[in-house]
Amino acid sequence: MENTIVKISHLWHRYGSSWAIQDIDFEIKEYGVLGLLGSNGAGKSTTMNIMCGVLNQVKGDVNIGGYDMRKNPIEAKKLIGFLPQNAPLYLDLTVHEYLTQCAHLRLIPKKEIEQSVDKAMAKCGVSHFRNRLISNLSGGYKQRVGIAQAIIHEPKLVVLDEPTNGLDPNQILEVRKLIKEIGEEKSVIFSSHILSEVQATCEHVKMIENGLMVFEDSMDAFNNYIEPDSLLMTMVNPPLPEVLKLIPGVNEVEVLSAKQFRIRFTDATNISEKLIEASVDAGWRLRELTLEKSSLDQIFAQLSNKTPNKNS
Repeated sequence: MENTIVKISHLWHRYGSSWAIQDIDFEIKEYGVLGLLGSNGAGKSTTMNIMCGVLNQVKGDVNIGGYDMRKNPIEAKKLIGFLPQNAPLYLDLTVHEYLTQCAHLRLIPKKEIEQSVDKAMAKCGVSHFRNRLISNLSGGYKQRVGIAQAIIHEPKLVVLDEPTNGLDPNQILEVRKLIKEIGEEKSVIFSSHILSEVQATCEHVKMIENGLMVFEDSMDAFNNYIEPDSLLMTMVNPPLPEVLKLIPGVNEVEVLSAKQFRIRFTDATNISEKLIEASVDAGWRLRELTLEKSSLDQIFAQLSNKTPNKNS
């Protein structure tokens, strides 16, 4: 039976007169990687900063491992490892010196510090750089050191805010793999505004847009939600749009050019096969049939429109 490690209840916060988040509620179980998805400025970082005790919310409660963040902040923070969007690295220290300092800050007993540092370096794949200045590391390895400081005290919850931002494709793959490995032992919250990052890394997803929680479910459920509902069809001898509309499953036909159409459908079952068969039978000389994926902006808009606005 999985235990609840995080419980967020009716969380509100504002900057000046504008609400950054409104009535956010969710729980997180032990183990696994959860994605917090949202566009830039949606309220992700605000939520994570409050969860980690960096910000004090205007209203609502944060409970970490049974500790109220306001009433018992020290005990609650002991259970959290946090990597903010800008990793808190001391560039003029070596990897070993920096992680040793982090271990002291995390109140790890002196006799256990060296072991904790070695374990965190090994887990994050930076042991061979233990004596190198952090300023001389690549972006990917700097991020690994940032993750190492977040796990050095063996927290139950690891919070990573945009951990792949600014990394090249190879570095992103390496950090993804590391996050998944950490998720096998701890609960990880991974925030991103990039849909593919969340899809590749997370098992569950929560989406915040305009300060509101607009979606919470498994990654599979989210992927089903965003299944394409249109395709592009290019033909040498295309028929009239009215002819395409007669094909079972076709809902709407949009003329993009003399040869290309956007076909919208209500049921994806065999729609491609039906269009191909019709093309062969009628001699349309089909050249291309491509499913269109919803953009992240479109998904945000769809989900936001389904969520009622909340007032203070």
